This record gives sequence, C-alpha cells and structure tokens, in this order.
Amino acid sequence: MKLRPLAACLSIAFAALPPLAVSAQDAAPVAGAYTQAQAKQDIGKVVEAFRTAIIDKDKPKFLALFPANGPVAWQSVIGDDNLRHMRLNKPETGKARYNAKYSHLGFIDNIVSEQERSEETFDDIRIDTDGEVAAVSFDYRFLSDGKETNRGQESWSLVRTDEGWKIVSVVWSMHWPIKPAT
Repeated sequence: MKLRPLAACLSIAFAALPPLAVSAQDAAPVAGAYTQAQAKQDIGKVVEAFRTAIIDKDKPKFLALFPANGPVAWQSVIGDDNLRHMRLNKPETGKARYNAKYSHLGFIDNIVSEQERSEETFDDIRIDTDGEVAAVSFDYRFLSDGKETNRGQESWSLVRTDEGWKIVSVVWSMHWPIKPAT
C-alpha cells in the first residue's frame, strides 16, 4: 500500500469538512477546573514552605519545593556599590558569576550546617500565573541570628507538575551593608 495516495485522499476529505464553530459556551472552563485563584493560593503555600524550611533547617521540606530530577537555575547578581567595594581587593569579581557549586542544594546544606538561626523575609509578594506556569517576585531580607546579612529583589519561575508547584529558577539581587575602612 502506498501512503502518498492515502495521504492525498485524507487531506481532500478533511478539506471538505465544514469548519468547526466554537461558541463561548464550548470554550468555558470545565466545572471543577483549576482556577487562577487556587493557583495563587497554592503558590503562596510554596512561598511560605520555602520560608519556614529555612527557619526550621528542614532540608527534605525545602528540597520538595524543587523538581526531583530536573535542573534548577540558581543565580545571584551583586549590587553595584557592593561590586565596586569587592573589586578593590578582587578585581576579577564578576557581577553575575555563575557558580556550579552553589545551587539550591548547596544553599540548604549551608543553612542546615550553620549554628546560627537563618531566616528570609518576603515583602510585596507578586504572583503572576495562568495556572500552569508562574512568576513570583518579592523584596527579601536574609537574616542570620536576627541580623540582616543581605537584601534585594528575588524572582522565581514555577511550573505546575503532577506533584504540585515546583520552583525551577531562583534569581536575586544582593545588597549588603559595606563596612567603612578602618
């Protein structure tokens, strides 16, 4: 059997079909569909779980927020004032250097191993989602034993998987107090 004549017959048959009309009623969401309001509520729970996992030094809870076997982008960028100060001693310091050793895994390992209490605060949380992908951004402060070590803006990209929302990228700016030279 030759496929070309069959393909030609099928394309002629489909071309002869009348166009399908889709009414607004047909395009309405199915009852019980995942809503944007539900998505924002669920994403808010991810933000809170991230925050409390740091405070509780709960590595399994923290890791559950990320895909188990997928890549996670983890990138910081140093504020200009801090960068100028760092380059006084290390001129090769990059503004947004990628470090393969530093990832979400290294971040939580560092927190869990420290004696100090760590906390990240989130202000002005903004969530944009269509229910499948989401962008979350906020102003943050990172605290060690109650003292601010750095602050800036942080942005996450999330995807909704069969296991729920997972963070697939984290990017943040870093600003910290510069100690005067003595």
